Amino acid sequence: MEPDLFTAAAEERQEKEPSSSPLAVRMRPRTLDEVVGQQHLLKPGSPLRRLVGEASGPAGPSSVLLWGPPGTGKTTLAYVVSKATDARFVELSAITAGVKEVRAVIDGARRASGGYGKETVLFLDEIHRFSKAQQDSLLPAVENRWVTLIAATTENPYFSVISPLLSRSLLLTLEPLTDDDIRALIRRALTDERGLKDAVTLPEETENHLLRIAGGDARRALTALEAAAGAALDKGEAEIGLTTLEETVDRAAVKYDRDGDQHYDVASALIKSIRGSDVDAALHYLARMIEAGEDPRFIARRLMISASEDIGLADPTALQTAVAAAQAVAMIGFPEAALTLSHATIALALAPKSNAATTAIGAALEDVRKGHAGPVPAHLRDSHYKGATKLGHGQGYVYPHDLPEGIAAQQYAPDELKDREYYEPTRHGAEARYADAVEWTRKNLGRKRS
Repeated sequence: MEPDLFTAAAEERQEKEPSSSPLAVRMRPRTLDEVVGQQHLLKPGSPLRRLVGEASGPAGPSSVLLWGPPGTGKTTLAYVVSKATDARFVELSAITAGVKEVRAVIDGARRASGGYGKETVLFLDEIHRFSKAQQDSLLPAVENRWVTLIAATTENPYFSVISPLLSRSLLLTLEPLTDDDIRALIRRALTDERGLKDAVTLPEETENHLLRIAGGDARRALTALEAAAGAALDKGEAEIGLTTLEETVDRAAVKYDRDGDQHYDVASALIKSIRGSDVDAALHYLARMIEAGEDPRFIARRLMISASEDIGLADPTALQTAVAAAQAVAMIGFPEAALTLSHATIALALAPKSNAATTAIGAALEDVRKGHAGPVPAHLRDSHYKGATKLGHGQGYVYPHDLPEGIAAQQYAPDELKDREYYEPTRHGAEARYADAVEWTRKNLGRKRS
């Protein structure tokens, strides 16, 4: 018998003994309308709607690649399709299956199609674990639609799936579940007949900690909820207290409100510790933010700001490091993003410090806001349009590249600000060379000290 995602025997046992299956399995949605999150993939006429037979016409369902982090619903969507479609539904895991199993499914699909007009949907989990040759074995079946493929992967398919298979399938990207999505799943599991059937309650404080533990992973949230509920019931308690949840998952609750004072206080402490060059304190506050489930992109943005605000040209590579960290974080997410954020935090904390770039733009903005501006000097004005010469625009301008030292002693600022100096470099780290450079250029520009 061909492998099947949810065999009849397992379903029968689940109906007779619901607790025999994990809570995360029991609470899987039965229809697309019960799916929480991923609404961008569930609109009318979407590929997933067509897979469950909600559309008609000459266009058949397309093979799809589901790409997203763990716990975002890839297997859940496949399960819903398996329950709703009239087609044969076959499941393979790339961890255990090979070319032999793939060919067996394809042969069975061709017999079912030719013998009694039955279409086959193949769910292939962890497709990125298939070698190129194994993925090649799927091509004829997908191209000729002997099977409709639903493949799931947690890795970027542009790197892990062969191009011919990508071109024959629709790539659907699943987004991390939000706290509201996870909260809805938790509350449904507490009351649903398939779930905990109101056996326990979950106070807000405990629920918030459970959301932090979940980190956008629905399976992790439901697994932790089931374990904590069991621990509470064993104690004879009808409420899952915070202490019970902490003991169950072996993870202390961090006092941190992502929308309140703690969010801003800890973020402020992180930046001030970096500014003060205390790398250990900076790592402590970074760890608190990570453990509390802070958005890694928010942390990365703060580090980019710090690189310019507190380090500047004392270490010109600091901003490059922070920007690279932000790009990496956006691509990989937690938990691996913690390593990247640590890398950047250590680099920034130990870098020489200068706020000269910050004070320079601040002083320039203050002058502009006070109305200290004045007209652009005539020799600097645009002289490329007809009539500009008659207005005197560009006349007298000296092209610096024509001079041996590449600098022309001419006025650039408006008359009112011609001797104003905004940038006051320190001699910390690499900024010392900028201090020498700015002193030399101001002298050769013929500027008078203000």
